[in-house]
Amino acid sequence: MHTPVATVKLPARTAASIMAFDTIAAVDLGSNSFHLMVARVSGADLQIVDRLREPIRLGAGLDADGNLTPAICADALACLRRFGERLRRLPAGAVRAVGTNALRLAGNGERFLGDAQRALGHPIEVVSGVEEARLIYLGVARSIPDDGRQQLVIDIGGGSTEMIIGRHYQPLRLESLYLGCVSHSQRFFGDGRITAARLREAELAALQELEPLAADYRALGWQRAIGASGSMVSVADALQAMGLASGGISASGLRQLRKRTLDLGRVDRLDRLGVRADRVPVFMGGLAIVLALFEGLGLKRLEISDGALRQGLLYDQLGRIRHEDIRDRTVAQLKRRYHVDTAHARRVMRSAQRCLDTVAGRWGIGDAQWRQLLGWAALLHEIGLDVAHAQYHKHGAYILEHADLAGFSRQQQRLLALLVRAQRRKFPIQEFAALDPDARRPVMRLAVVLRLAVVLHRSRAALRLPRFALEAGDDGLCVRFPAGWLDRHPLTQADLQQEAQFLAEIGFTLCSLDDVDGKR
Repeated sequence: MHTPVATVKLPARTAASIMAFDTIAAVDLGSNSFHLMVARVSGADLQIVDRLREPIRLGAGLDADGNLTPAICADALACLRRFGERLRRLPAGAVRAVGTNALRLAGNGERFLGDAQRALGHPIEVVSGVEEARLIYLGVARSIPDDGRQQLVIDIGGGSTEMIIGRHYQPLRLESLYLGCVSHSQRFFGDGRITAARLREAELAALQELEPLAADYRALGWQRAIGASGSMVSVADALQAMGLASGGISASGLRQLRKRTLDLGRVDRLDRLGVRADRVPVFMGGLAIVLALFEGLGLKRLEISDGALRQGLLYDQLGRIRHEDIRDRTVAQLKRRYHVDTAHARRVMRSAQRCLDTVAGRWGIGDAQWRQLLGWAALLHEIGLDVAHAQYHKHGAYILEHADLAGFSRQQQRLLALLVRAQRRKFPIQEFAALDPDARRPVMRLAVVLRLAVVLHRSRAALRLPRFALEAGDDGLCVRFPAGWLDRHPLTQADLQQEAQFLAEIGFTLCSLDDVDGKR
């Protein structure tokens, strides 16, 4: 059952942690279209070398029960297989793929993601609306000259609208509204007719969504307003084709564009305004949202940026490769906010990662992502204490699953929360059963490692642990201590025995052995 004894020691940096890529890629599974962007890394900059876009309208492919239809799933998977062919030669870690609002809403999203990842050949994350906003801001900020002014960035997607105020590369306020060009077009212009009553109704519906935060945004203020991505670009292109603006959107131009659409009276005539064919079905919903934003925020003019979510993904990925991971800053902020005992958390993290490095090969969890996830869980395992000591592991898990965590996808938040939930007492096997099969076993093993580290540091004393060894089996782990150490530390021995009982309930064997006589 057991592998040869391996002594726990601090590892050298893994090859994965220092890997550099000369080419990286981003895949954006939006609600209105799918995008692929490939870039060559050039120092601190990126050179875009390839772009692909396909009008896959996931947002329009949700049925009455909120599930993606078989037809839209087939179209999406075919597109991802084409993208996957372009990405085939890029190594793991060089590609970042995310899904947005449609996948946040889809009832069968988890099942679709499994098929989608196999089609693409790379992992796909689903990001929250706030995380989507952060990435959009990063993409826009990296695509325009930084003149130091505070700026408002707005991106109208297929299923949501992201609004960000920031300065330089730092967002100051992030929001995601349930407003998108696909959903709004279906709701108000689904039969193809454009009337004054319908357009005003669509504007008022958007204004209602905007109302709770409009005053706060105006109070925070901005000196520059920037529109990004499809709907904003389509409106700007229509204004330019009509000779009403050049390179942006103005309030006066919008009023005339509004009148022209009403004169046309039908969606299928919008091509006469220079609207691209694939944008025609969703143009009116996007226009109504733009009109509401100008009215609700008192906008006079918007610049248009080429930057968007996919550029943000590329620069975020570049930061991770260069050890400037926003998730590390998020964890540090959480520790401060919830008054974590940092010295103790770091002791638990070091022990957990040392144990992981010993058993990783035997247990198949040697990928750098697992070591990183375990480290974050160890650093945050006590944040629930700021709520209450009783069941603090559950409080901590709730915080991590439901908070807005910059840089983390929804899947990553769920795994992080589950590790913190599983750190002590009864093992929550039912929650692990709900995980994707590819993640279930690795995360359960990470939880065992974290539980062991927590037990070994239960005294909270700043004392160095003895040099111990681990023997790992498929469903078991033995900890071998120096001769006599367990006898001299009866409380730790009792804690280990109790931990063995908890793990035995899920069919896992944990044993603690004396190095000399094998005494349990």
